[in-house]
Amino acid sequence: INDKPDFSNKSGGHMEEWEDLAALSQSGDKRAYSYLLSDITPYIKVRLSAGLANYDWVEEVVQDVLISVHKSLFSYSPDRPFKPWLNAIIHYRKADFLRKHYKNRDINRFSQDNSEIFGNNVTNYPLAGELRDIEKAVASLPGKQQKLFKMIKVEGYSVAEAAMEMDMSVTAAKVSVHRATKRLRNVLAEQAIR
Repeated sequence: INDKPDFSNKSGGHMEEWEDLAALSQSGDKRAYSYLLSDITPYIKVRLSAGLANYDWVEEVVQDVLISVHKSLFSYSPDRPFKPWLNAIIHYRKADFLRKHYKNRDINRFSQDNSEIFGNNVTNYPLAGELRDIEKAVASLPGKQQKLFKMIKVEGYSVAEAAMEMDMSVTAAKVSVHRATKRLRNVLAEQAIR
């Protein structure tokens, strides 16, 4: 008599079963573990596809997420929902990937006044006022909030890295960036109405 549950029909995104599969995996059930990984992979791809422009990036981050799930499965508490735990891993692996990707690129800074660059790239020079509006809105933020916003949203620092650099708690840094983002939306919305 086989006392293991039948998972043959459990593939295909049945999120309500992920908790059971994770709990069985933690207890050493290799079959449940295999089903769990194959079941969550399409979900991970869908979550990442919306935020990554390159399919190769999606595949790379999916692998990072699966490795993190493997390494961290012991930390999952079976009495809690699995999906938020997985979403946190997806979020952090994606952020790690993007931070590393953009930090390693050699980004050439250029002047807004260079009409050749603006004429040949995404921003059309006659519409370069949009860039100036954004820069003006960011410049209107209070000093510490402006620096923190630029570090996280422009320069690619993680919230933890920026908080440490600014001698703040991670929570305070998150709140500050959230408020800055909200303020910028309001300022830019007002400018659009004018």
